[in-house]
Amino acid sequence: MDPRADIPVELPPGRPALSESGEAVMWISDGTAPPGLWQRLRAAHATSGWWPLLLTSMSDEGGDRPWETGELVPSQEGAIADHDAETVLAEAWRGSTEIEEEYDDLVPAARLAVTAPHDIAWPGLAPETPLAGDPDEIADRNAEWLVERPNPRLGLVRAASGAEALSVIGWDGAVNHGIDVKAISAVLADWERRFGARLIMAGFDTLVLSTAAVVTDRERALRVAAEHFALCPDNVWQGAGSLEAYAESLLGDETWSFWWD
Repeated sequence: MDPRADIPVELPPGRPALSESGEAVMWISDGTAPPGLWQRLRAAHATSGWWPLLLTSMSDEGGDRPWETGELVPSQEGAIADHDAETVLAEAWRGSTEIEEEYDDLVPAARLAVTAPHDIAWPGLAPETPLAGDPDEIADRNAEWLVERPNPRLGLVRAASGAEALSVIGWDGAVNHGIDVKAISAVLADWERRFGARLIMAGFDTLVLSTAAVVTDRERALRVAAEHFALCPDNVWQGAGSLEAYAESLLGDETWSFWWD
């Protein structure tokens, strides 16, 4: 797997990254990604077919996880199109609001406070938000500062988009929540369409996207926050503490970050 024949951009030294079964699923740089390279590769994607990712790692004695440790698990079953984004989010919302042993110390009133003002019923998809600019230009701008912290490597995936790239490589960062990567890809693809989202960075159990649909009012932020909570409840349970607090953090922000414990 060598993208050099398809990409009219000079690449740093690198090599294929292997899946759990030993299949080459992506190309990764040996060292950190040079500034400005993600943007040039993103611009070339329409003709090259290689989607760029900035890659962070969970360091271990065995190498950088999951890129060098065989923890990428592409599935040969089903397709992204088999998953409807709203159905995925509605089911995940129900799973995220169920009383589990881990959170059984939350009495009903406290649990309702976490998801307020939506109660525990799935509120539905957020309304479309007008785009604040060109999604690709906004992604380029945010990749400029993301490449500086924490010095990520570069990944290249032969995929139609960042959403599809996750499934191609078999990213398994949400495995503890039982969410299939193709279901996640379906949601990200929907966000690409509705919010001008672009996947820029991936880690062992983290993702960072840019968005051109920057929310500036509280009501809209609460609806977007509900979608984020459904897909990645740890952003709230182990982060902001409540949907309302998390929604506040989305106001005016061009990047969406996710972490699955």
